[in-house]
Amino acid sequence: MSTTTTQTTTTTLTTPRVLSVSKSTTHSSPSKNPVPFITLITDLGVAGDCHAGKTIQHSPQQQTNPTSTNLRQVHLVPVETLREVSQKLSPALALTAGQIGENVTTEGIELAGLPRGTELRFGNGGAVIVLTGVREPGPGLDRVRAGLRGEFLGMGRRWAGVMGVVMRGGEVRPGMGITLVKPGGMETLPVV
Repeated sequence: MSTTTTQTTTTTLTTPRVLSVSKSTTHSSPSKNPVPFITLITDLGVAGDCHAGKTIQHSPQQQTNPTSTNLRQVHLVPVETLREVSQKLSPALALTAGQIGENVTTEGIELAGLPRGTELRFGNGGAVIVLTGVREPGPGLDRVRAGLRGEFLGMGRRWAGVMGVVMRGGEVRPGMGITLVKPGGMETLPVV
C-alpha cells in the first residue's frame, strides 16, 4: 500500500513589482501595446509614447491649455484594478495590460491611496516616477469596451489609474521590483 501526500503552496507577493509595460506612438486608440521594456526620459516621459513631452500631450487638455506642464507623462494602473473591473464587466473578457492606456501595469500596490509626491523607484538605482495625480475615467474607456467608463464610476472609482512625471530616467521591465518613498505630507492625489 502506498501513501500520497499533497501539499498546497500559497505565494504572497511581498514586494510590489512591474507586471507589464506598454506604449503607443499615436492617440488613435486609448489602448497601448505591451513591449519588452520602456525607456523613461527625465522630465519627458516614455520614449516613443504619444504622451511624452514637457507640455501636456493629453488631447482634451491640449485643446484648452496647450502650454501647461505635462503632469501625465506616465500612466500606471494596478493589475488588481483591471481584475476587479473585469469581474464586474465580463469575467470571460478580462482587461489586459495596456488596454486602458497605461504605460506601467503594477502588482501589489494600491496606487490611488498613495499621497501626491510619492516616488516609485524601479529596480536597484533605476528610474524614478513621482506621482502627480489620478486619471479620471474618461469617455475613451468606452472605446475599449462598451460600458467600461460606467463600470469604473459605478464601483465608486473616480479614477482609472494614477499619473506621474519622470524624475530619473532609465529602463523599466516586467518583473522589476518597485520601492515606494512617501513624502513628508499626505496630500491626496488630485485629478490631473
